[in-house]
Amino acid sequence: MTVPVGLNVWSRLVEELFPYLDQVVGPFDSLWFPDHVQYAHHPVAEGWNLLAFALARYPDKLCGHDVLCNSFRNPALLAKMAATAQALSGGRLVLGLGAGWHVEEYQAYGWPFPSARVRIEQLAEAIQLIRALWTTAPASYQGQHYQVSNAYCAPRPHPIPPIMVGGAGEQYLLRVVAEHADWWNYVFSNLPEYTQKQAVLQRHCQAVGRDYATIVQVVHVGVLVAENERAVQRLRARPDVRPLENGVIGTPEQVAETLRAIVGQGAHRLTVHIADAPRPEGTQLFGAAVIPHLGA
Repeated sequence: MTVPVGLNVWSRLVEELFPYLDQVVGPFDSLWFPDHVQYAHHPVAEGWNLLAFALARYPDKLCGHDVLCNSFRNPALLAKMAATAQALSGGRLVLGLGAGWHVEEYQAYGWPFPSARVRIEQLAEAIQLIRALWTTAPASYQGQHYQVSNAYCAPRPHPIPPIMVGGAGEQYLLRVVAEHADWWNYVFSNLPEYTQKQAVLQRHCQAVGRDYATIVQVVHVGVLVAENERAVQRLRARPDVRPLENGVIGTPEQVAETLRAIVGQGAHRLTVHIADAPRPEGTQLFGAAVIPHLGA
């Protein structure tokens, strides 16, 4: 039995995204979309539209965001959006949320950009408000940043989507994971750092009385894969291949070995972005020659 592997896609893929996915999606259990609105002058796809399109186009896949920026949407409206998507998709939504970080798009689109601590406080409140709307009717919530009063979110989502929190800040963000997240999304750098973040999360779980083992760990990994070492070097030299600072680069055997080590360290699920997308060859090779060798 292999660990579930989801495919993450790049925000700069717009018109070419779904033709690419149509060719490669088969071996993946889930699809994960970005949530950005601007990277300088580059074309960027809006995240919720991508999700809705994918839920309809691929009826056998879980879909979510890796991750939504909490600052972009009122959390009460987001709760309603998610409940509707869950109903229409037959229960295939994972709600991924993060505190936001890309200051350029905040400034360009006119969103306030408070300190990281405030953004993380807002994230924690948003999750509580969303859960209240999903489970109580009418729902009321009074926080420092968000409020609802006698609000209905009907139909309620069934089943209630997992809430996945993305990030690795040790003092505040991982505390939110311990207190509020069903799933934790960690962007892989290296095994020692992953081990360190796990230890910090364990301490936060102990502090708040949470069973660490109940948190599903989802590790996001950048991958560049080719049939042999020479083909890998040719790919790395291509100007259209996305650079990988902390990714896994190599042959299928080499990539599978590293990913198995991540699973051995405690990852329950993997999400991968393939650096040569939207060229399908690397993703197809990963699906055929790496996924079958990721024994849980």
